[in-house]
Amino acid sequence: MLLLQDRNDDAAVYRIEDGRDVGINRYIATTPQTRAICNDPTVCGVDYTRRLQRACTSVLGLYRRFGPEPLECGSTVILNILRGGLNFGLREALADAYGWNTMGTSFISAQRVRDAEDSEDWHITESDYRKVYLPERAQIVFGDVVATGTSLHHALKLIVRSAEETGAEITRFVFFTYGGSRAEEILADIAALCRERFASFTGVDLFYLEGRFTVPTPATPLTIKLTGTDLVRYGALMAPEFIASQYDSPLYPLERCVIYDAGSRAFHTSEYVADVEDYWRTVLKQAQQGRSFRSLVEERFPEADAARFGDVDLREIVLSHLLSLEKVLG
Repeated sequence: MLLLQDRNDDAAVYRIEDGRDVGINRYIATTPQTRAICNDPTVCGVDYTRRLQRACTSVLGLYRRFGPEPLECGSTVILNILRGGLNFGLREALADAYGWNTMGTSFISAQRVRDAEDSEDWHITESDYRKVYLPERAQIVFGDVVATGTSLHHALKLIVRSAEETGAEITRFVFFTYGGSRAEEILADIAALCRERFASFTGVDLFYLEGRFTVPTPATPLTIKLTGTDLVRYGALMAPEFIASQYDSPLYPLERCVIYDAGSRAFHTSEYVADVEDYWRTVLKQAQQGRSFRSLVEERFPEADAARFGDVDLREIVLSHLLSLEKVLG
């Protein structure tokens, strides 16, 4: 269940109330920019990161009104989990939302890989780089895309260890994510750890962007999926504005993932576009074999009313979409 927390002309924030006390505050935030990112894969490169930064600015503006603990410039540290954390532009978002200039920034590298090609288990690689700066009392603001949560768990354990080694106190985490429920499981565990280790720790505020999406497993009934990687609409808890936006285009409810690969979407767009095109070529093959638009909507986003789109030719809209994707790289 979602309860409206606050809204303005730029954003809305809903509190997740599902009867479970997980030890953290869970919200779903929605903005025009984050809806565009989820719905339109041609939003990539600098356009993508600028929109995501503007969205975070808007949500932080609302958070200033209802947050349990005011953020302070001298205590705030932006944690960048490389490379996905850079997408959120939180340093600039805090500057724009609060007028700050001198908050700190820390960096931790954490790249996950599967243990084997057909494995559902992951481990961390490329984790050698870190520059961690923590004030005496640290409010940590950060963002990342969370599917399995492998990188998130690694980075948070490191930041807690760094605080203990330097004598700093972590007082709060504020986290933005395109992610699934694993995000709150990890943050709840870290919150419990911080309550034990830091006397001044006050809690965690988790902001899902547009929805708490589903990470497919081998058992998820989707014909096209990347297990442990995709964030899909199927079975997700989504902001009402995001659900309404699906009817703006018959393509939107069919997308394989709401974010695809966040790092390449920002920093290696040719790889990103190839990934998106590969999905849509697979959909095209299904259309050529007789699959209908309605059946695909009912599979990927069963909450949607496919009849509201009218008579849609799946092959026709896919071919048009592939042409638009070809133009992204100029």
